[in-house]
Amino acid sequence: MDSQSDLNLTAGGERRERNWVPLGIALALVLVVVVGGFALRGRPKPPETATPINAAADPYAANLPLSGLAMSESSNLAGGKVTYIDGHIINNGDRTVTGVTVQVLFRNGANEVAQNQTMPLTVIRMRDPYVDTAPLSLVPLQSHAQKDFRLIFDSVSSDWAGTLPEIRVLHVDLK
Repeated sequence: MDSQSDLNLTAGGERRERNWVPLGIALALVLVVVVGGFALRGRPKPPETATPINAAADPYAANLPLSGLAMSESSNLAGGKVTYIDGHIINNGDRTVTGVTVQVLFRNGANEVAQNQTMPLTVIRMRDPYVDTAPLSLVPLQSHAQKDFRLIFDSVSSDWAGTLPEIRVLHVDLK
């Protein structure tokens, strides 16, 4: 007599063979997805594509001097530290600025770039009871106006020398 695992009983009491092909295909697909997921998860992340150090600055950048740069650090809830760069921006041009993208270059002791990060500049809307920042798209910088700004870094390269980084205006959105 055949084993019960290989046979099925039909409503009429007849025995027929079980078709294992669909179950085998489904099991193979699940196995491929699981193995593929582990393979992708364990693969190192490709390096972030940073803006080249010699990238051209926006032509309007000459109208947007950055001044009063100051750095600070604080601890986050996860036990890491957050680095802030605060400063002041003035729009000496005749157009309204609705966005600024800056490149921040952190250098090591040999004056080589240890970290190259491109990010939007956010302006400070209020300071009390806490510092609240917003993109320039929400609070545009009018012609001949000025605002304080803040750049926030969740991590900074351990090779960084601790000196004030270089900040360059790469792109300006105008209205």
